[in-house]
Amino acid sequence: MTAIARVETWLVNVPLQAPYLMAPGVYPGMSRTIVRVTTADGVVGLGEGGDPGDAKVISAQPFVGRDTDELRIALGAAASPAAAMRHDARVVAGHPLAPVEVALCDIAAREAGIALYDWLGGPQRLDIPVSEYFAYRPGVETTPADVARYCARMAEEHGARRFEGKVAVRPLREDVVLVEAVRAAIGPDCALRLDANMGWSEATAARALELLEPFAIENLEEPVAGVDALARLRARTDIPFSVHARDIEALVGAADAVVLSAQACGGIEGTRRTVREAQAAGLSFWFYSGDLGVATAAHLHLAAALPHLDRASQSLLRWTTDDVISSGPFVARDGAVRVPAGPGLGVELDERALHRCADRFAREGPYEYYTGPPLPRH
Repeated sequence: MTAIARVETWLVNVPLQAPYLMAPGVYPGMSRTIVRVTTADGVVGLGEGGDPGDAKVISAQPFVGRDTDELRIALGAAASPAAAMRHDARVVAGHPLAPVEVALCDIAAREAGIALYDWLGGPQRLDIPVSEYFAYRPGVETTPADVARYCARMAEEHGARRFEGKVAVRPLREDVVLVEAVRAAIGPDCALRLDANMGWSEATAARALELLEPFAIENLEEPVAGVDALARLRARTDIPFSVHARDIEALVGAADAVVLSAQACGGIEGTRRTVREAQAAGLSFWFYSGDLGVATAAHLHLAAALPHLDRASQSLLRWTTDDVISSGPFVARDGAVRVPAGPGLGVELDERALHRCADRFAREGPYEYYTGPPLPRH
């Protein structure tokens, strides 16, 4: 038996290089809960929560003295909250204890002296494909030509092969100009995904599908709100759709992929379970963006170990200005990030960076992920 001796949490803020525009508003950066679990033998495991409110829930739990394996199994088997398709484009994690489960999996792999991907059954791949994000960023890229030049530079300087960007921020005619410019800048061989964040009406989305057809769109995320509207659109196009939702059964025939995080799935075991359910339903799975180094490491290990996670995940890594891990933000090269070799997650907290990010949270409070009013639905 290995007992838990201490559970610590920190609330941290990390801003992006510049806020970016999306249909729900403006995204300035990440507010996260960092978790460190230490056993009586001194083994440390790390987790990261997607909501600052996780810290309060975790601190209220009687974890000290619990057996790590027993608690890990119990948290991994916990039922998910009721799943339903969202209508407001706000991704809600809903699993405040997920970062503790991730930390306990980290501990189990560290105690075994192996990388988490080996603890999960061995790697299917070690270079994990990711996409480069593009969006309008006030003061940085404000026109379609600006965004296109940025994407061309990412392809040239970093070997980026997959791009995903925000649409439904401006009227549809400007979205078409943006997509045409980006496609011309990155060429025909790079993958191009779009994310509307439910910013279109059903009628506008239907017209968008017609106008975007010539640009070889690999995926369109959440063109509209609601499963029924999504299903009606899905029947009109060959462009695949993805959503940030866990209701796998309801999504069949309406979406082609679910895009979640380990936090949203309940942790490592919850993600494995969700991926199995998605695969059985014929849906793809990849991870969404907006995490710091601990959660990113967990996603990389899961993507390395699970055969069905063969699609590029979203990435804001290029825009992340700080991190709590000693190696700093992960960096994509040639369109992929190398999974850390372990033991466990293969990342360690940088105490100075951790406290710097925690001090930033103390000064600023939690970021409103979608600051300002939602942009008009077009």
